[in-house]
Amino acid sequence: MQLGTRWAAGTDAPASVPAALRPAISEVEARGMSGYWTLTWLEGRPIAELDAGWEVFQDASGEIIAREFED
Repeated sequence: MQLGTRWAAGTDAPASVPAALRPAISEVEARGMSGYWTLTWLEGRPIAELDAGWEVFQDASGEIIAREFED
């Protein structure tokens, strides 16, 4: 895993956040979520995790998925 960057929800995402993830991140934030996002890379794919319990990632087929963390 490669560490990316961290930023506050509701602020502009850093340039290192892939454009493909940005719409889904905005949708999560529109639900009133707050906290900090952390961008990491796993097997070459980006994962943005919001410490309020959400993740936005690109799966192996290229689909962007936004979901609450699974227990």
